Amino acid sequence: MSSSNQNAQDNSERETHFGFETVPEGDKAGMVREVFDNVADSYDLMNDVMTGGSHRLWKNSMIDSLNPRADMHLLDVAGGTGDIAFRFLDASERGYVSVCDINAEMLRVGKKRADDQGYGKRSEFICGDAMKLPMPDKSVDAYTIAFGIRNVTRIEEALSEAYRVLKPGGRFLCLEFTPEVAPGLQSAYEGFSFNIIPKMGELVANDRESYQYLVESIRRFPATKAFEQMIKDAGFSKVSFRTMSGGVVALHSGWRV
Repeated sequence: MSSSNQNAQDNSERETHFGFETVPEGDKAGMVREVFDNVADSYDLMNDVMTGGSHRLWKNSMIDSLNPRADMHLLDVAGGTGDIAFRFLDASERGYVSVCDINAEMLRVGKKRADDQGYGKRSEFICGDAMKLPMPDKSVDAYTIAFGIRNVTRIEEALSEAYRVLKPGGRFLCLEFTPEVAPGLQSAYEGFSFNIIPKMGELVANDRESYQYLVESIRRFPATKAFEQMIKDAGFSKVSFRTMSGGVVALHSGWRV
């Protein structure tokens, strides 16, 4: 068998996780896309319902850590509805944001919000894959991704792309749920995640299955120390993280030097 045929066979046989399911790697992006197609219009409302509004504090903390300067160009990945983008624009005088998301429905919601709220001239909404960003090398000052990287098929490739598009001196920030919470919270957190959130999804978004997947995807995400090492392996320097809300979420940071 030729090497090219062998590589094609190897790729076709590779598997990954979709929540607690094992699926062919090539199928995951489409399955994730379907999830977010289903929840796009209710996504921001469900974030408030699921977290009791805490996601707003976590995202504000991300922007505070970024400390946007004037004229900064931010690439926000998997941020289709604009939650991070608009916070950044409020904090950066003459700043510009490129929002890149694989899901056209999420981008539709974000673009409408941008136009309605007067952010249209300082933002662009691009349909693209985190593993193959439609951006030139060394073209952005900062890269953010909030609650999106765990949905990427090959996280290592997304981190490599983040490094590629950042200018030297650029900042990487990733806000993500963690599978580790404080021991005293574990039982209550598990019960809420698996018993309550899918029911909320059914009532608010008329979609139980998508929120069941989102809960499961958190449990399959690497632990904070393991993810920190993945960021280092992608080439980033001064890598660190801090947890919030009893370990429910972590904010990871790295720099391209």
